[in-house]
Amino acid sequence: MTRTAINPDSLYASLPFGFSHATEQRGARSLHLAGQVAWDKDRNLIGAGDVVAQARQALDNLKRVLAAAGATPADVLRLRTYVVNHKPENLGPICAEISAFYGGAVPGANTFIGVQALALPEFLIEIEADAALDQGTSA
Repeated sequence: MTRTAINPDSLYASLPFGFSHATEQRGARSLHLAGQVAWDKDRNLIGAGDVVAQARQALDNLKRVLAAAGATPADVLRLRTYVVNHKPENLGPICAEISAFYGGAVPGANTFIGVQALALPEFLIEIEADAALDQGTSA
């Protein structure tokens, strides 16, 4: 595997929150995924007004982009999670969706960022990713 999660014992346990403190990439191709929002294939908004439902759809979209490149969530080095008008009570449910996204794989790093707005007013969350693919993997 070209990706190694780094979670020092000298820091707090981050895995319950759905992220690792760092991920290391060695000898791999890089994949940079655009931020995904809660649009389905036909640009229908999934989860209007529900940030958790929108997170689930955005993460599903990331899985589809990863699969198109021959990758899985286990290859993700880093997520960046942008949440409009973030409230602390949303952190747990969103982190649960992120943990589910990894499906048992050790999660990559994640930065959770509260923002004022995204590209369209109906978007409550946008999640982007970077992944490492084996040299032989191609879309």
